[in-house]
Amino acid sequence: MPIVTGQDTAKTRKTLSAGGKSVAYYSIPAAEKAGLGEFSKLPAALKVVLENMLRFEDGGRTVSVDDIKAFSDWGKQGGQNPREIAYRPARVLMQDFTGVPAVVDLAAMRDGIKALGGDAQKINPLNPVDLVIDHSVMIDEFGNPRAFQANVDREYERNMERYVFLKWGQNAFENFRVVPPGTGICHQVNLEYLAQTVWTDTDQDGNEVAYPDTLVGTDSHTTMVNGLAVLGWGVGGIEAEAAMLGQPVSMLIPEVVGFKLTGKMVEGTTATDLVLKVVQMLRKHGVVGKFVEFYGPGLDHLPLADRATIANMAPEYGATCGFFPIDAETLRYLRQTGRDEDRIALVEAYAKENGFWRGADYDPVYTSTLHLDMAEIVPAISGPKRPQDYTPLNMSAKSFYKVVSEFRGVDTTEAAKDMASEGDTMTAPHDVRKSAAVEGEGYKLRDGSVVIASITSCTNTSNPYVLIGAGLLARKARALGLTRKPWVKTSLAPGSQVVSEYLNAAGLQEDLDALGFNLVGYGCTTCIGNSGPLQPEISKAINENDLVAVSVLSGNRNFEGRISPDVRANYLASPPLVVAYAIAGDMNIDLTSEPLGTSKDGKPVYLKDIWPSNNEIAELIHEVVTREAFLKKYADVFKGDAKWQGVKVTESETYDWPATSTYIQNPPYFRGMGKEKGAIRNIDGARILALLGDMITTDHISPAGSFKPTTPAGKYLTERQVAPKDFNSYGSRRGNHEVMMRGTFANIRIKNEMLDGVEGGYTKGPDGSQTSIYDASMAYQEAGVPLIVIGGIEYGAGSSRDWAAKGTNLLGVKAVIAESFERIHRSNLVGMGVIPFEFTGGDSRKTLGLTGDEVISIHGLEGDLKPLSLVPCTIKFADGSEKTIEIKCRIDTEIEVEYVEHGGVLHYVLRNLARA
Repeated sequence: MPIVTGQDTAKTRKTLSAGGKSVAYYSIPAAEKAGLGEFSKLPAALKVVLENMLRFEDGGRTVSVDDIKAFSDWGKQGGQNPREIAYRPARVLMQDFTGVPAVVDLAAMRDGIKALGGDAQKINPLNPVDLVIDHSVMIDEFGNPRAFQANVDREYERNMERYVFLKWGQNAFENFRVVPPGTGICHQVNLEYLAQTVWTDTDQDGNEVAYPDTLVGTDSHTTMVNGLAVLGWGVGGIEAEAAMLGQPVSMLIPEVVGFKLTGKMVEGTTATDLVLKVVQMLRKHGVVGKFVEFYGPGLDHLPLADRATIANMAPEYGATCGFFPIDAETLRYLRQTGRDEDRIALVEAYAKENGFWRGADYDPVYTSTLHLDMAEIVPAISGPKRPQDYTPLNMSAKSFYKVVSEFRGVDTTEAAKDMASEGDTMTAPHDVRKSAAVEGEGYKLRDGSVVIASITSCTNTSNPYVLIGAGLLARKARALGLTRKPWVKTSLAPGSQVVSEYLNAAGLQEDLDALGFNLVGYGCTTCIGNSGPLQPEISKAINENDLVAVSVLSGNRNFEGRISPDVRANYLASPPLVVAYAIAGDMNIDLTSEPLGTSKDGKPVYLKDIWPSNNEIAELIHEVVTREAFLKKYADVFKGDAKWQGVKVTESETYDWPATSTYIQNPPYFRGMGKEKGAIRNIDGARILALLGDMITTDHISPAGSFKPTTPAGKYLTERQVAPKDFNSYGSRRGNHEVMMRGTFANIRIKNEMLDGVEGGYTKGPDGSQTSIYDASMAYQEAGVPLIVIGGIEYGAGSSRDWAAKGTNLLGVKAVIAESFERIHRSNLVGMGVIPFEFTGGDSRKTLGLTGDEVISIHGLEGDLKPLSLVPCTIKFADGSEKTIEIKCRIDTEIEVEYVEHGGVLHYVLRNLARA
């Protein structure tokens, strides 16, 4: 999109010489000299947003001089000034699970604009869009040399309809590129190749302009690239589509929490251990809706790969982003990963000229600060169901004992006494851990058996320090005769092909293979729920005996019901610890004091015996992680293999929706849409569809994994002659609204408090009997009854899953009332025309005694509704009594009011484009 020079900030446009050429840029120091404010003490993360205001200032149509001056006020007011601004990211990043529905929406918008008499070619991305296919590969085959090719072949068999559609989109839309399957995970490809730290483009006069590389992505872990000083965060597909169509991102100037790092990591600890501690600290501090910026002398000892690990998990600590400023390490990484030398020179010159460089004197103003001495970090894991459930490794076995005790309904105090006095004997009076033989196998499983050990996800597979560490640990274990336990499903899914390049160069892949960590694919796999099926006998033993089976993964997400339907306890760990747990095979074992196994000489082997030293890891990295490896593997990144090249498509302006497809369907959002917007209406006589607890994640609302034939989604596919073995996953079927609306609130672990202890997507129907949430919704909609959902704190935490909002909308839900919302999901609800409300004055579902049988009416919405208004909500209880409370409307900005009046952000954009 050409850069439009702002008239009132023309004095801030300067020229910079770097890399053998001159480019224009918008100077923050020049803005100070022009009297627009004092900006020198702003955090670098906020300066990126300020530069965006300077570059797009347009006399007040979207960005005004007052918006720019507000950043100066932010510094003077102690890091606070929640002014609404219009922010325009440079580009958009997508993965296929969220990208397919986004492209479906764009295709549907082309149909919609033609129906309104407009030009279909107006529906085109104005900003560059890259879609990386990384979420589709499942681990069907593992632990053998055939695994990679077998999984790739199966991936194409399952997903050919989706791939044909994406390839059509690549041809039909401008500024839209697709990175084919088998290349890597979108965030790692972004970090290693797509991101530039400083971007360049031409203005309306054809002059080249330099500015900070920024983006939004349709995956919450888009934040990973903040480790490279690229400001980016996850948004729902709805918001991303609006951004790519030229709609600015409406946001409030955020608070910025400074996280000071000092010291350096000690032997035996990893970036994973560090980030799990950071997640715990920031969750406790409270950073939802805020930027976090890392600073301090500790950054001098923190490689960029470790920074990326910390930035990646911003959604887990709840922040919009976790930003690292540009410094010498940024330049080193850009050089190592094959970026052009002229680009590197521009990054350095731009950062130093425009106040983005982190030097020894870097000490900005922050809203609040935290401090962590990295020398105090110890080995750790997090689980069993939240990333912030931080557990030092030496407490992991005792912690798991309590997990099982709670699951079995045993007093955890008594259980802890038993653990302390009798250890792991399974004979203590309060020890209710179960065990069961596996049919046809010579072993038993028990509560705590590790059945999945997966090196997976962008969080760690982008980091050669932990991957080389895992390989070295495997080598040492192999030399001693150790291997994985036979019940453990092991897998290695690197984030890019470069990882395989250096693991092979070091000879470590052979050692990992020997322990069952064969390459299974380049993608998200286990972390997104694509762990694939367990051996049937193992699955049967777990489910028939109600065992608490365990997964250990090097990922960022361990929410309930996400990793595998057979696994109740999921733990995040560093890749070396994943290998160690595969050898131990049991979460009841204390890896810091008990042996992992017995060597071929009959001696006990402890974790400390096979843990590689920092020097061993560093020496190998210096030898095998080379610039040449990155240049080689990214030379033809958009070309793909022979399978991708063989995908044939028909070129057309609009998509010819195949009527029989169970993967791609034309969604109903724009059908029958008029040229004029509607109005926000009061909600009268609404029934409660679901009464939910705290920390309901978008995985609870819209699961990504597998589903059974007995579910509404399974029945839909079965009726269309799709065999259960071909169901694939919810994530892969996000291009079909019929599947996805049936899968909304269908997580196998979600608990609707309207029912007593029932797990899964169930509720009460209009007649009061238990039924599926989908069937109840259809019955209520047929009767013309509006629906609402009630939630607790942090409603909508987790993935930037637009289907969590789309499905809610299609189920007829008009509003969600919760104690608090996570940032992305609140925005997505508004983007789909569903109004989020927050309880006030200490009210909650518990204090009000809600059972789900109430009738809810919300007034004060009609007329001139202001952002963040307090409105009356009347609750009519089952006994006929009534109570009126005040709730806060979480439509946060004026533009969001317009979105809801139009029925959603895409309707707003579509009508504007049709009129243009």
